[in-house]
Amino acid sequence: MPEPVKKTISAFTKKPKTQEAEEGSSVIFEAETEKSNAKVKWQCNTKDLVGSSKYEISANGSKHSLTIKALTPEDANTYAVIAGSSKVKFELKVLSKKETSATASEESSVTQEQQNAPPAAAPREDEATAPTHDVPPSEDGQPPDTRQDLTGLFTEKPQSAEVTVGGNITFVAKVNAESLLKKPTIKWFKGKWMDLASKSGKHLQLKEFYDRTTKVYTFEMHIMEAKANFAGAYRCEVLSRDKFDSCNFQLTVHEAFTAEGFDIRAAFRRTAVQMSAEPDVDVWDILSHAPASEYEKIAFQHGITDLRGMLKRLKKMKKEEKKSAAFLKKLDPAYQVTKGHKIKFAVEVANPDVDVKWMKNGQEIQPTGSKYIFESVGNMRYLTINHCSLADDAAYCCVLGEEKCTTELFVKEPPVVIVKNLDDQMVMKGERVEFQCEVSEEGANVKWEKDGVELTRDESFKYRFKKDGCKHILIINEAAKEDCGHYKVKTNGGESVAELMVQEKELEVYQSIADLTVKAKDQAVFKCEVSDENVRGTWYKNGVEVKPDARINITHIGRIHKLTIDNVKPDDEADYTFEPDGYAFNLSAKLNFMEVKIDFVPRQDPPKIHLDCKGHTAESTIVVVAGNKLRLDVPITGDPAPTVIWTKGGKVITEGDGRVQVETTKGHCIFTLEGAERQDEGIYSVVVRNPAGEDTADINVKVVDVPDPPQAPRILSVGEDSCVVQWDPPLFDGGQPITGYVLERKKKKSYRWMRLNFDPYTETTYEAKRMIEGVEYEMRVYAVNGIGMSRHSPASQPFVPVAPTSEPIGLCVDDISDTSITLKWKAPERIGSADLEGYGVEYCKEGSDEWIPAIQGLTERTSLTIRELTTGEKLQFRVRAFNMAGPSAPACLAQPVTIREIMQRPKICLPRNLRQTLIKKVGDTVNLVIPFQGKPRPKVTWSKDGQLLNSALVSVRNSDTDTILFIRKSERKHSGQYDLHVQIENVEDKAKVTLQIVDVPGAPEVLKVLDVWGFNVALDWKPPRDDGNCEIAGYRIQKADKKTMEWFTVFDQYRRTNCVVSDLIMGNEYLFRVFAINLVGHSPEACNTKDSIYIQKTGMDWKPATYKELDFSQAPKFTHPLVNRSVIAGYNATLSCSVSGVPKPRVTWYKNKMDITHEAKYRMLSKHGVLTLEIRKPCPFDGGVYMCKAVNDSGEDVVECKLEVRPQIAKEEKKAGGSVC
Repeated sequence: MPEPVKKTISAFTKKPKTQEAEEGSSVIFEAETEKSNAKVKWQCNTKDLVGSSKYEISANGSKHSLTIKALTPEDANTYAVIAGSSKVKFELKVLSKKETSATASEESSVTQEQQNAPPAAAPREDEATAPTHDVPPSEDGQPPDTRQDLTGLFTEKPQSAEVTVGGNITFVAKVNAESLLKKPTIKWFKGKWMDLASKSGKHLQLKEFYDRTTKVYTFEMHIMEAKANFAGAYRCEVLSRDKFDSCNFQLTVHEAFTAEGFDIRAAFRRTAVQMSAEPDVDVWDILSHAPASEYEKIAFQHGITDLRGMLKRLKKMKKEEKKSAAFLKKLDPAYQVTKGHKIKFAVEVANPDVDVKWMKNGQEIQPTGSKYIFESVGNMRYLTINHCSLADDAAYCCVLGEEKCTTELFVKEPPVVIVKNLDDQMVMKGERVEFQCEVSEEGANVKWEKDGVELTRDESFKYRFKKDGCKHILIINEAAKEDCGHYKVKTNGGESVAELMVQEKELEVYQSIADLTVKAKDQAVFKCEVSDENVRGTWYKNGVEVKPDARINITHIGRIHKLTIDNVKPDDEADYTFEPDGYAFNLSAKLNFMEVKIDFVPRQDPPKIHLDCKGHTAESTIVVVAGNKLRLDVPITGDPAPTVIWTKGGKVITEGDGRVQVETTKGHCIFTLEGAERQDEGIYSVVVRNPAGEDTADINVKVVDVPDPPQAPRILSVGEDSCVVQWDPPLFDGGQPITGYVLERKKKKSYRWMRLNFDPYTETTYEAKRMIEGVEYEMRVYAVNGIGMSRHSPASQPFVPVAPTSEPIGLCVDDISDTSITLKWKAPERIGSADLEGYGVEYCKEGSDEWIPAIQGLTERTSLTIRELTTGEKLQFRVRAFNMAGPSAPACLAQPVTIREIMQRPKICLPRNLRQTLIKKVGDTVNLVIPFQGKPRPKVTWSKDGQLLNSALVSVRNSDTDTILFIRKSERKHSGQYDLHVQIENVEDKAKVTLQIVDVPGAPEVLKVLDVWGFNVALDWKPPRDDGNCEIAGYRIQKADKKTMEWFTVFDQYRRTNCVVSDLIMGNEYLFRVFAINLVGHSPEACNTKDSIYIQKTGMDWKPATYKELDFSQAPKFTHPLVNRSVIAGYNATLSCSVSGVPKPRVTWYKNKMDITHEAKYRMLSKHGVLTLEIRKPCPFDGGVYMCKAVNDSGEDVVECKLEVRPQIAKEEKKAGGSVC
């Protein structure tokens, strides 16, 4: 059976969700952890958040919250909450107040549209769409994280996104080229065939970048000024030799809406059919890219039952389909839906009036009941399958005439989760073990493992697997010691672990047999109780087996074994032993026969009490177990018959208490107490009287019982899989010494206690082992004495077995002075399941064993400066890491350290860019940071050209490790050589920095024309006096025709101070000028020639003919008049007309004969004679007579029209109008 994917157990019981909030308001995100007082960290764009006036972070037990106040658009980001190894992502969307009002109007608009739309336009939430682009759920099952799984070449895939009409959006794909032999090739497609590389232009740009450090190619697709037809499915493909990968994503384009009013045109527009896709894993995509060896593993993980049939159908499917004339949009090759949900197939046909047939596995689907729903909306044809089951996993086909399109539907069963977990068990050797769990679905497949090894049925039938509905049972026959371990049951949606402990059979004696003293003809009963009711045994008398007869009876009822001897005789006095079968121990007791001696006395014999017990004194101690019957049978004599009085503590005992019975017979007085209790313990006195006298005897009765329960145990320490528990003895031992203790443990979330020892443990401190690290446990204790076992103690405080971390590594001295030392180290290599709480730093003097904490508490940093130490003292230092389990092993320095500063020669670490001349422009900021070394702190001195720096011009700031030279606004006078001296006592180091402040040069001088010939002019000039403090890089020579005075560059970056300008036009007059250029730029002014240069014409002169100039003037005339209009208030309106005339006429607009040229409400446009007056959002008061007047030198013309502005329709009238439509 393939190995299922391990499911990460989340530390959160309640997770924050994505929220939307209005700008300026506050929002609260709440989370609840499984453990109380767990450490929780909040992040925004992977950056940790701390409490401030903006962010309020609170924690109360297991409840945690993040409050963001005074929301701004910048707060719209991706946030995350982290606890342990669990991370939950969520988003915050901030709506502006305009968007909030616009959203309200949009919702009303959408409501109106949904009323007019067909049923197919409103899919349910659980409906799977076609095509389906499934997105795997995140670790914690939350929808905000919609990133696709990174497979193949992509390290980051483009994500589906939304944009408003006119907006911009960027899609990003990243490819890691570390393992590629050549640069990858990427293609962007829209739909299935349209290659976007040829569509680059105003609305689409494709870019790529390469990061040499990470060796990652970044490909970007920028869409600018998006249009409604940009929406749809896109595909990104990357190819590198024999490696290929692709991914699909969607672009949704929303119409831009305004908050001013209701768009009546949108009310009559048919809404687009948008299906909601449930986030899920695309099994079709996984199988198509996976190797054949992984098919069974994928089938187990995703609940595929008919893998062979699925692969057979996948093999027959065509990868590409030919374009069809009947179908504008065909079905995708495959769809996937979760069992119990519904799927909707959609095709688009060319002819909206044709009918289609839907087939399933070649059979036509008939519309029966609510299982299949057929819909026809315009050119779209839909097939909806409700409540999908495994029977719907088939091939479907849509037939239109001679053409058809096919697809495959895969029905995925939901993951099987474990509803009831396994419980830990402890059994005796040879007993039967049953591990039972309950899963969420009947007939689901599970996998059993022992210590990571899968269990299977073997020939010895050691393990048996049983299914009973949702219950799965693992049966182990005759458990042995080697069966101890951790057993795990796995499904494709979870797992559960339990521990099995097998103990050797050890018989426990709950009640031992006791010595008996009986008199003649009485009954003697020996009774014992053992832990196993199936154990049989044998009774022996002085080593000889006792056989039952008419007087001797042997019984075995449950755990109690009895030997009863009736009519006791003197011969019955002996040692009696009970030996349980199969165990090497026995229980022994002695039967004492009590003889009653009655001597003949004459009448008037005084009373006498006879308590002769084989040499015992009259004052005897009787021991009785609590709950048993106490019977005192005292022989007495006397004539006449004496009266008997029983007392205890000076009080006469009567039969008022229902438990007490006093009886006097001839020769005996009997005291019986039913169900002896602890308060019945004490000295009982019996007094017998008659006329001849009296006699008294005291009998000491001791009541023994099981001890009181011990106090709640305390957990002293925990280890990786163990803990040390300690408890106090019980306050009352039951009258018998405590022989030991029995301990039990259980998991915090379980109800089953497991015993840790069967033999009583004599100490009050116990180390419990074989626990699972990271699981919460509880402990309790029983006390045991000779009578039995007490009730259990209260449970201990819950605890988690964790191991201390390993010792910190790399402890060394980072810095030292006369009174302080700085230590640094690295985190331990092994942290364990518990979080690291911090580090403890200690030191001790050389020759001493007393370690002194360097700071109070712990530090979370990996470095620490210890101050206020004594100069010259030798100290040893150590660092320990602390977690829940306590401190780790210490990391110590190799040898003690003397607290004394070590002199270090001064050394200047001049940066590489300052080793050559530093060039800055005038006005730039100069900030030179030069680090240096040396101890103690060196003396730093700056000078310029041999003189100390003027603090009014240059700022200098020094620290222990560097010096900063700062000039806020540089000038030319700041240029020069700056010398740095670092000195400690008589040792110093020097460095120099050359600073050059440059500016634009001055203009060249004395521009002269040396010669003019033909089409050429020779120029000469002198360099500028001011070169801007850097070398002149060249000159820019320009010429200008005196008629137009437009300057054109002839030479740029010209190095010489003379040149020849050629290709001049004869008959034109020219001016020339020259700019100087250096590193900063060209000079602000140019050097011009004093006089213009005329290029003489050569050859004969031609005189053109003279013509009478024609008059093209024309009076204005409107070729297209204004038209009367009726518009709705709130929507922009335009009035248009056209006019002709030479010269171009001057146009004026009037409303009701009032000039509106300078009114802000109106905008006048004129283009190629077409005149347009735009009225912005007219109201009823804007109605009236509008006139357009055109005037030029030849005349004028006027045209006018009427404009009617109607008020908007009320909401009730809108709804009525919508329903009529």
